[in-house]
Amino acid sequence: MAEQPTLTQRQRHDLRTVAGMIIPASAEYRVPGADDDLIQADILATLGRDAKSVAAALDHLARLAGMPLADLEPVARDGVAQEFRAAGGVPAATLVRVVLQCYYRDDRVLRSLGLELRAPFPKGHVLEDGDWSLLDPVKARPRTLRQVG
Repeated sequence: MAEQPTLTQRQRHDLRTVAGMIIPASAEYRVPGADDDLIQADILATLGRDAKSVAAALDHLARLAGMPLADLEPVARDGVAQEFRAAGGVPAATLVRVVLQCYYRDDRVLRSLGLELRAPFPKGHVLEDGDWSLLDPVKARPRTLRQVG
């Protein structure tokens, strides 16, 4: 049995368009935009539980545009994007998160950032010590959860 696509063809075109608007390619840093074929394939392959929210965001964009976003002239797209940012809510945030997470796990992007191409575990990544006193107000709050045992 063939797997059903998570997004329609129009939604896929709009996803590619909006992803390229979120992160355009950079010749200076020699990195692709988020509209790159490999990054788009990763997004589509890993949508999972976010598929409904991303589809809702893409449909919202198309409604704001009055047509598929990909069919608008670039200048008009910017205006739609501004309106979408202001009123897109959770679906808009989900769409941006999905694009960013797939973009920043692309090997070409990691190399451009000077990061080693490997899983974070078991070797881990070193984090600088922060200011632990920032947690003092939270620690000072009364306990709200029931103690176990």
